[in-house]
Amino acid sequence: MTTSALNAALLAAEPHRVALDDGSRIVSYGELGPLLDEEGDWLAAGGERFGLLADNGVGWALTDLALHLRQLPSVPLPGYFTAPQIQHALDDAGIDCVLADDATRVGQLLAGWRNGGVSGRTGFSMFRRQLDASARTPLPAGTVKVTYTSGSTAAPKGVCLGATDLEAVAQSLAGATAALGVERHLCLLPLATLLENVGGIYAPLLAGARAMLPGAAATGMSYAGPDVPRLLACISASRPDSLILVPELLRLLVVAAERGWAVPLSLKFVAVGGASIAFDLLERAAAVGLPVYEGYGLSECASVVCLNTPAARRKGSAGRPLPHAQVRVDADGQLMVSGVTMRGYLGDAPRRPGEEWATGDLGEIDADGYVYVRGRLRNIYITGFGRNVSPEWVEREIALEPAIRHVLVHGEARPYAIAIVSASRDGADAATVDRAIAAANARLPDYAQVRRWIRATEPFTLENGLLTSNGRLRRREIELRHGALIDALYREEIAS
Repeated sequence: MTTSALNAALLAAEPHRVALDDGSRIVSYGELGPLLDEEGDWLAAGGERFGLLADNGVGWALTDLALHLRQLPSVPLPGYFTAPQIQHALDDAGIDCVLADDATRVGQLLAGWRNGGVSGRTGFSMFRRQLDASARTPLPAGTVKVTYTSGSTAAPKGVCLGATDLEAVAQSLAGATAALGVERHLCLLPLATLLENVGGIYAPLLAGARAMLPGAAATGMSYAGPDVPRLLACISASRPDSLILVPELLRLLVVAAERGWAVPLSLKFVAVGGASIAFDLLERAAAVGLPVYEGYGLSECASVVCLNTPAARRKGSAGRPLPHAQVRVDADGQLMVSGVTMRGYLGDAPRRPGEEWATGDLGEIDADGYVYVRGRLRNIYITGFGRNVSPEWVEREIALEPAIRHVLVHGEARPYAIAIVSASRDGADAATVDRAIAAANARLPDYAQVRRWIRATEPFTLENGLLTSNGRLRRREIELRHGALIDALYREEIAS
């Protein structure tokens, strides 16, 4: 085991305290070190670069921690990746060894790979293949994890991160909640998601807390849409101190609480990020007793950059930069982050550790240091009158209205903006949506106002390719599928 802040924390923790718990298996801090040593030995003898494809659980955590502490490069493979995307990640990263909890499924997926045995610590099967080392894409120096971005294409990019990068972020997160005495963190997001990997395993272990890691059968989590009753039952039974959510999961919990679900009194900190959060949803969350704290981050910066905390909180902002990060706004209004950033994209030129990263996000920083994210630089459209508009700004104003859940705004080279409304709340009729958009328009300058709208032909979901895994709109795909309807809206206006 290498020397690191995480390793030091594991050694210093009280041996009897629970470190990992998935409902079926519990591992104490005293047991964890020897298990990781043994697993690390087995892994190091099996391959050089590793893929991890498994459900949440103690096995996932043990495998990931052993790889991390041995500095063995790994790729967590998200369950929502298609078979071609998984194959791309394995080939792109030069993976010669895959650990999996479902040998039958993975055996079919990895035709031609040979069985490398079964771990006595995790029960995971190892699959191996022979690779020509000279043909592998070199990894930037210090890379221990390659995380693939949202998977919006068949060939997502691999973000190369170092152990010190990941641990610096985890230390900041542990420090942000230290005053609350968080002892039980419940992981609901897949552990292959970098945010939950760092915030749900590394940060709790640095704090000597319990990482609760139930699998999908217990949480009801699914990329096709969670089983809400099962999700609520899991949260209630787990009595967590903290959670990490994406906005859609927060919405589900808020609606459930408004309908009678009892928010656990144990909850002290609910971090929410991944996409814009409507101010109305934050207000509703506060009203039902959910202690929500907004944050902001990206894979290229090893996950979380900014976070509201109990000591420094401003609603509507992404919070202040955490201790490991520095944020500024450039001349174009783009957020620039330094301190902890990636080592490079796999296959691209390596970057200096901590080198400033252009996020592609538009934002502001107020006089007190709070960061506000206003939209994507590359998503800006230019109207037919030459005005630059960030569609996320307009969408955020519309989503403030209780009748609207998902909306995409379009106006590139057009005289005005139109909206595609995917999901309205409680079956809102056309007149209700009209009023909601009118109310949003009253808060917008005339050049950004939405003049017409249509209902989407299908909901915006991850399953049909219209949302990313963290709830962001796949803008181009939505616009392509609705192109004829968009054109018709503008033709009707001209005809009238």
